[in-house]
Amino acid sequence: MPDPTPLPVAPEQRPSRPTPDEAYALMVAGNARFAAGTPARPNQDDVRRAQIVAGQEPFAAVLGCADSRVPAEIVFDQGLGDLFVCRTAGPIVDFAVLGSIEFAITQLHVPLVVVMGHESCGALKAAAETASGKLEPGGSVRDLVERVLPITLQAQREGGTKEEQLSRAIAYNVTRVIKLLIERSPAIADAVADGSVKLVGAVYELDGGRARFL
Repeated sequence: MPDPTPLPVAPEQRPSRPTPDEAYALMVAGNARFAAGTPARPNQDDVRRAQIVAGQEPFAAVLGCADSRVPAEIVFDQGLGDLFVCRTAGPIVDFAVLGSIEFAITQLHVPLVVVMGHESCGALKAAAETASGKLEPGGSVRDLVERVLPITLQAQREGGTKEEQLSRAIAYNVTRVIKLLIERSPAIADAVADGSVKLVGAVYELDGGRARFL
């Protein structure tokens, strides 16, 4: 798969915008380098910093978890200006997330949106403990947990060990977030329908560093 290509800001210098499939290939290749321990660390120097002062032209958006172990730019071996990143615990979908992803699609014209959960997600663990009566979250944490609680209960009803239930819930949440983005945003739904944008899900493996695309 091709290595990421720098995307300068000046229109006359820009290469053609990657297709959704080409952007996906860049993300897969970048994660493969990271997982193998051979990152290229592109677009992280002063030249790149100067290129993007006037604006940004990321080739993908990532909606991921706020967990400190899962920084998208590092996990996908990208640099400054390459990715438009939103992070919430979970992740979840709220109006801020919807507006951010809509902005990435309609104003920045990203051809790819990656929704990524990860192993051992604290938000999903908290939901599991809430469902079993071991935890009573307060404040805004309660709202966050309630957003992922239905997925957690579904995973629990299907049985298995707690680890298996958590793993299913994490994957189910990624799929649910993609569905919600399309259902709640006509702009996102239209872009997916006309083929200008692809939405894909992934689960990041903490130990191996691999983003397993669903």
